[in-house]
Amino acid sequence: MARDSQAALVALHRFGLGARGGAADDFVDAASDPHGFVKAELNRPSGARLELPGLSSTPALAETAFAYQREVKQAREGEAKSRRQSPADLAPEMSANGSGGAGSASASDANAMAPNEAMQTKPERQPEQPLNIIQKTYRAEALARLQRAMVAESGFLERLVAFWSNHFCISANKGALARIWAGAFEREAIRPHVLGRFGDMLQAVEQHPAMLFFLDNQQSIGPDSRAGRKRKRGLNENLAREIMELHTLGVDSGYSQADVTSLARIITGWTFAGRQGQLGVPGTFVFNPNAHEPGAQQLLGKTYDDRGRAQGEAALADIARHPSTAKFIATKFVRHFVADDPPPILVAKLQDVFRRTDGDLKALTITLVDSDEAWRTPLNKLRSPYEFLVATGRLLAQVPDDPGRYLAGLNALGQPLWSPAGPNGFADTNAAWAAPEGMKLRLDISAQIASRLPPNIDPRDLMEVALADAVSSETRQTIEHAESRQQAMALLLMSPEFQRR
Repeated sequence: MARDSQAALVALHRFGLGARGGAADDFVDAASDPHGFVKAELNRPSGARLELPGLSSTPALAETAFAYQREVKQAREGEAKSRRQSPADLAPEMSANGSGGAGSASASDANAMAPNEAMQTKPERQPEQPLNIIQKTYRAEALARLQRAMVAESGFLERLVAFWSNHFCISANKGALARIWAGAFEREAIRPHVLGRFGDMLQAVEQHPAMLFFLDNQQSIGPDSRAGRKRKRGLNENLAREIMELHTLGVDSGYSQADVTSLARIITGWTFAGRQGQLGVPGTFVFNPNAHEPGAQQLLGKTYDDRGRAQGEAALADIARHPSTAKFIATKFVRHFVADDPPPILVAKLQDVFRRTDGDLKALTITLVDSDEAWRTPLNKLRSPYEFLVATGRLLAQVPDDPGRYLAGLNALGQPLWSPAGPNGFADTNAAWAAPEGMKLRLDISAQIASRLPPNIDPRDLMEVALADAVSSETRQTIEHAESRQQAMALLLMSPEFQRR
């Protein structure tokens, strides 16, 4: 089969996560059959799932978080009790240096740090505090995601996971539960459905404890419900608003504030079992009828009878099939993969497929890959920080055993993993990532990576692995004439061909 190097670059960058170094021949394979290379991962049953030993379920992680919080609380109470029981008639010197002074050392600490002894025994740097179980879990989930991205053949499925995870985003910065649940949310609510039905993913996402916690639906109580009348509390519309504005219909689709309020009433009682387990196993989705607003509700011109949990599920099913949802999802899908200004013809194709197939995401994805627009549109989009760092790791054939450097890089570049600033997720346009300061930071990180380049790796060889004859003559000459291997590596990573997708 004829070799098509430019199409290989589209396959590897627009749809995938870049060519892998080492023994992989990704560029050759992609050049030989670009469409087949991209679509190969779509035919693997459960290919997007991530089930590994050591990765726990949401309920198990809830138990871990609750136990940790109990330990912290008990430790603080113990410290407070100890301070209250301190003798009041301490000698002045003990009062100044003892346990009562904020920031002071204890008497035993003072003795231990006598000048002669301290010079002999005190390390130059204090040891870092051990990570708590919340952060350990977050890092373990991050490592699993990164490792999967590094070893995937084209990385197309991982790109789909990242897209949908950002579309239905939560933030790990919300609190301990959000941080310990961030990876599990993606594994349980996103990954099983990236090639399934949009409506199924929507239900899984909106009923997942991480989303309910992130958008405060556990605090939403029907004003006329049993709990509402007793506690005199009311609706929290956060989840209902983001379902309509960000997850399905889109802000300009014509729904009203009355529709938001109605949906908020419909999904009252959607919560998760807390630490006491009164409603169920802690960390599981539960429907609490005592908090559910009674009665029929009208939403988008349709009346939904009060059938408890089923009332909300019926409403979500209809919203998932709404024409505005088809347009919103198709537009966002094309914007992510093809261009900041989505080609209208391609959006129309995907919108039609979404409606005709009842939100079949595999059909949507295949239509995208089979479209001429996806292959002919120039590679003008800038890789996101995550895509850039993963593509670099793949090129160097580095499967991390610790996520630290990647997490630090993502923080520096403004895309901390699973931690967007708001419920709209990270921006998906060049304007978000191509600012001068952001590009300078990419250059700094590229230089850091180049400074750690193993002695057996030649950046010119990596250029052939990543770009082959799709590289421009200008980029080739710049890298070949670099003053050092490290400079050549940094130039390769910052080249337009490597940065763009």
